[in-house]
Amino acid sequence: MLNEFKAFIARGNVMDLAVGVIIGGAFGGIVKSLVDDLIMPIVGAIFGGFDFSNYFFPLSSAVNAQSLAAAREQGAVFAYGSFLTVLINFLILAWIIFLMVKGVNTLRAQVERQEKAAPEELPPPPADVQLLTEIRDLLAKRPTA
Repeated sequence: MLNEFKAFIARGNVMDLAVGVIIGGAFGGIVKSLVDDLIMPIVGAIFGGFDFSNYFFPLSSAVNAQSLAAAREQGAVFAYGSFLTVLINFLILAWIIFLMVKGVNTLRAQVERQEKAAPEELPPPPADVQLLTEIRDLLAKRPTA
């Protein structure tokens, strides 16, 4: 069983998946920072200076705090602002992935067009045809009497 596990882990697909997950996690952090630090402040400025992350409905009468962090300490809250932020993160990430896939597909299509446009080399003639061609060329070079 251990040998099967080693063979499974050593496959290229598993390693590719592991690399993809690690890069995806790092990419998620970049997108989160992009949304939290760059996009949301601009959206907040356009829509009157509010911050989505502190939008919530209290689900308990004991909750009277103004910030989400303080409200969560007081009781249950329905934090729809956090959900909106995560939704915007997802949409931005999906858009970036769409653009990347579209770019890769365009690049592949260009490579395929170039390969089709390149003149194809003819396969070498069979050995008997090559031999007859050499004999013909030698006879053509022979001086005539």
